[in-house]
Amino acid sequence: MENKEQEKDVVKEEKKDTKKEEKQCRKEQKKENKNNAKTEALEAQIKELEEKVAKGKDDYLRLMAEFDNFRRRTSQEKLELVSVAAEDTIKGLLPVLDDFERAMKALQDSDDSMAAKEGTELIYNKLIGYLKTKGLSVIETEGKDFDTDLHEAVAQFPVNEEDKKGKIFDTVQTGYTLNGKVIRFAKVVVGI
Repeated sequence: MENKEQEKDVVKEEKKDTKKEEKQCRKEQKKENKNNAKTEALEAQIKELEEKVAKGKDDYLRLMAEFDNFRRRTSQEKLELVSVAAEDTIKGLLPVLDDFERAMKALQDSDDSMAAKEGTELIYNKLIGYLKTKGLSVIETEGKDFDTDLHEAVAQFPVNEEDKKGKIFDTVQTGYTLNGKVIRFAKVVVGI
């Protein structure tokens, strides 16, 4: 009987130990579940922060590219503004050049003093020389083929020779280009 009681005590002890172990396992399981939940939450938070950082970097790069484009565009607009201002100024001087050309033709045909002829030519050459340094150039016309990109036909003149047909016969008003861009078409008489 004593053995049976001892056995019962041992069984009771084992049950107690088993219950303690189960309780301990449940506690550890709960702890592990809590740790897993915390780990998952932290990983989600890390992922969210990484996405925010990536979006911030992307926004920064886009903003820098946009600013660089803005800077380039404003720089180009400034250059165009200066170019247009110079073009307007030179266009305003073209009638003065026309007057000089007419004055030189009139002086060549007259018997006025040689000094007046030379003075007018000198002023004309200085003015045209200065304008050429700013990019102005005369559109060549005499004997050239008529080109609608450079010339404006104001009259047609009948010619007998076939090789002169479609060619410029006379220039009524000189044409000019500024840095390769036509600012005034040459007004010409074309042979037909």
